[in-house]
Amino acid sequence: MALKIAILSRSPNAYSTRRLREASLRRGHKPKVLNTLRFSMGISQGHPELFFRKRRLSRYDAAIPRIGASITMYGTAVVRQFEQMGVFTLNSSNAISVSRDKLRSVQILSRHNIGIPPTAFVRDRGSVLHAIEHVGGAPVIIKLLEGTQGIGVILADNTKIAEAIIETLQSAKQNVLIQRFVRESRGRDMRAFVVGDRVVAAMRRVAVGEEFRSNVHRGGRAEPLQIDSQCEVTAIHAAQIMGLRVAGVDILETKDGPQVLEVNSSPGLEGIETITGVDVAGAIIEHLEEQVLFPDLDVRQRLTLKSGYGVAEFPVAPDSELAGRMLRDANLRERDVQVLSITRGSLTIPNPRGDRELLPGDVLLCFGKHITLKSFIPLSPGRPRRRRLRGAADLRRK
Repeated sequence: MALKIAILSRSPNAYSTRRLREASLRRGHKPKVLNTLRFSMGISQGHPELFFRKRRLSRYDAAIPRIGASITMYGTAVVRQFEQMGVFTLNSSNAISVSRDKLRSVQILSRHNIGIPPTAFVRDRGSVLHAIEHVGGAPVIIKLLEGTQGIGVILADNTKIAEAIIETLQSAKQNVLIQRFVRESRGRDMRAFVVGDRVVAAMRRVAVGEEFRSNVHRGGRAEPLQIDSQCEVTAIHAAQIMGLRVAGVDILETKDGPQVLEVNSSPGLEGIETITGVDVAGAIIEHLEEQVLFPDLDVRQRLTLKSGYGVAEFPVAPDSELAGRMLRDANLRERDVQVLSITRGSLTIPNPRGDRELLPGDVLLCFGKHITLKSFIPLSPGRPRRRRLRGAADLRRK
């Protein structure tokens, strides 16, 4: 099935744009590069419209956003309008907006079991010293929230210099983040290119000379990398937390494990393809095909549940009646509960068979009677159950 694909880019001759167009043509599709800033929007009740160069846009099956940081607000508005018109967008407008906001990104990542450098954000001058101490003291990395490609990233070797830089930037109305400087990773990081639920290519970036920033745009060199499983899981998890189907995830390798520096919603293809020899553009178009032909289904929106039933996720406690038993021997179906999936570490087992053993620490996603599901949710000593069961009314509100 040939798809009509809109590639949203202001630079038709840029490497990434050309490669996406070539990959689309090679797989039999009909791509068209459209300048994001040439769109206008018509917004009325029940009838969202897009115009390109003053003409109503024809129907497209999918859109690939290549939104530069300088036009994030307008670019995401265009992507959002495609979404309102029912067009599949490879990365959603919300995911692009979230990933572009460095503070918001690190706040969201901090809620999950994923490594990030200790970070502080402060506006009050009197709190700057406390913020520096909070991340472990000097030296520290100071980042402009709006910076890209290593621009606006400063290494401050001591507290006095850090305070002076922060106060100067704040006086110029610039918002900054303060992050711990990871000594063992000085001048080295990795870029993992995530497409869907896998890392399709990875490279290590190394700064040159006294430069601490490893960005290729700052003169750093790159080399192909066979990414290890821990970093791979971290990259995929970070992209999924941001809601991105395609992402470039920058990771530091530290003594405490991988730490995510940034999740990029419009990663360039030239460096990663040149260094690794991987057809990343082809992988992106292949993933787009899968999503358009077999879109993700949100069970919470599709299911209409009768009263007393819901969906719950809970861990198997060591003292649970389920621990150590085969799924078929747990008699869950007889109690009107169906196990939809089992998550075991980084592994997810969908639609598990009856001979699957349930282990302590497994996380079960189940559909069934509230009263039965509640009995499996473990209690913390002295604390009430906090995990909420989602019933019919809750799911319809999502």
